[in-house]
Amino acid sequence: MHAPGIWGILIVAVVVILLFGRGKISGVMGEVATGIKAFQKGMKDDEKPAERVTTTTADIDAREVDRSKDA
Repeated sequence: MHAPGIWGILIVAVVVILLFGRGKISGVMGEVATGIKAFQKGMKDDEKPAERVTTTTADIDAREVDRSKDA
């Protein structure tokens, strides 16, 4: 097997442009860019440390009282 030459690449490019048109290709690329930006934003949000939840002894005592009532 051999790599496609310049003519093969040009023919494929022309066929793709004829089938999809310039507008659709640029629109798809814009959507891909938007998706990548949203993914990067989501990854940055995951890197933030989670808020620490503090539980007081009063909260624990209240839960134990509730459990004893259910039993």
